[in-house]
Amino acid sequence: MAFAFSTMQVTSSAFEDRQAIPVKYTGEGDDLSPPLAWENPPEGTKGYAVICHDPDAPLVQHGSYGFVHWVLYDLPGSTTSLKEATAAGTRGRNDFNRNGYGGPMPPEGHGLHQYYFWVLALDKPTALPEGISMDELLKQVEPHLLGMNRLIGTYRRD
Repeated sequence: MAFAFSTMQVTSSAFEDRQAIPVKYTGEGDDLSPPLAWENPPEGTKGYAVICHDPDAPLVQHGSYGFVHWVLYDLPGSTTSLKEATAAGTRGRNDFNRNGYGGPMPPEGHGLHQYYFWVLALDKPTALPEGISMDELLKQVEPHLLGMNRLIGTYRRD
């Protein structure tokens, strides 16, 4: 998939970019999806998708690397934020083999991991079934991708 960085800005009221994700949003805490917000979407945006991916995870599968923690799609173009533990959108399958969000929980002693919360701006709304993988989502939305950007959070399990 081609990256289409944009001037869209992604933030969270729970943590700053490249700072620690609070425990409540991790597998060691309440395992809640964090609040997210974005502004300055590309012109013509009619829908969004959100992905959380840990590229530092020591996992290679299906020709890709890392660990997928969240796949969310079918978000309307009027959406500019997600509440904590959001029920918005349609939940895709993460690498925990369940639909929805699964918080950070790197292997003990594996060091600091980075978690990329990607927001993808699309030129049309999606109407995809629940439970598709990140790879399936990206294949479906790539022709409609106007721009994307991310917020990076960190977490360490010692």
